[in-house]
Amino acid sequence: MTTLSRPYARCHTFPYHRTRPPTPDRRRLVAETTRPQPVTGPPGGAEPRYGNRPTMKDVAARAGVGLKTVSRVVNAEPGVTPDTERRVQEAIESLGFRRNDSARVLRKGRTASIGLVLEDLADPFYGPLSRAVEEVARAHGALLINGSSAEDPSREQELVLALCARRVDGLIVIPAGDDHRYLEPEIKAGVATVFVDRPAGRIDADAVLSDSFGGARSGVAHLIAHGHRRIAFIGDQPRIHTAAERLRGYRAAMADAGLTIDDSWVSLGSTAPDRVRDAVAAMLAAPEPVTAILAGNNRVTVTVVRHLATCERPVALVGFDDIELADLLGITVIAQDAAALGRTAAERLFRRLDGVNEAPRQVTLDTTLIPRGSGEILPAG
Repeated sequence: MTTLSRPYARCHTFPYHRTRPPTPDRRRLVAETTRPQPVTGPPGGAEPRYGNRPTMKDVAARAGVGLKTVSRVVNAEPGVTPDTERRVQEAIESLGFRRNDSARVLRKGRTASIGLVLEDLADPFYGPLSRAVEEVARAHGALLINGSSAEDPSREQELVLALCARRVDGLIVIPAGDDHRYLEPEIKAGVATVFVDRPAGRIDADAVLSDSFGGARSGVAHLIAHGHRRIAFIGDQPRIHTAAERLRGYRAAMADAGLTIDDSWVSLGSTAPDRVRDAVAAMLAAPEPVTAILAGNNRVTVTVVRHLATCERPVALVGFDDIELADLLGITVIAQDAAALGRTAAERLFRRLDGVNEAPRQVTLDTTLIPRGSGEILPAG
């Protein structure tokens, strides 16, 4: 008869023969499989049993105290002697116990967590914004959970509602869609919500924005002041609030100067490099080519810079959003303060969470034109 090895015997599914009583050694092995023991790490090279987290009962058993005593120590409540607290802390450390905050949510109604929904986690613009939100959250003792909508309205809604289902206390949303009525039940239920970079669609909610209209207007006025009359605008999807506002600012500056805009000078759409490159090439190959370009965001600017590097004729450029190495490359930009956007939105959110009850507000932050050379190139000829 084949004897079971110890590793195989630890499995719940090992063969059991009713006709022969188990040996004492087998009884001990069966007992070991009926209740997972607290994980103390992998002593002696043993494999950890993932998912079997130690509980307060395990801590109480290890320390030789009651559950209530462990609860008091874990939650920093009074009524425990120093010696008992020391034993409980030693048990917690040896077992690797972690408090289950889900139970605290049920008691206190707050998770001490907020959600941040971005357009694209890989976009450099959102790095300082996210970091600023995290710093404010940390100062308030809250955890930040973030995710990316990938500029997809349905994915935005799915992500926002998933965060609400996990009972975050508040949300900061950079919207991809233009209809946020799906959030009304959550806001009424107490989920504080602030929109940033773009306003909410079809609901009243707090919003923190950059002055996209004023920034674009000043950028085009800067190009006009340097002698340009045929100025192009290459932007993002027209349904996006910031793209529409920057186009409006471009048109306003041209109208201020009494300049007529040719339809071929405006191109809105995907920020994919191929699309932007084709738009620039067409504008420069026209019988009367543009002499200057306003790039609608950082991704458009990068592609335009790469294409202009291959052109023999100099073309002036102002980019909306600062980009990495723009100072070294001499790129004139309209800079947003992404960190200020995130910080202002987060502070607004925590005002709501602290009980401030006031009508939703829209806060607009100024942009800054930074001349570095590319926007100061004079028209050729």
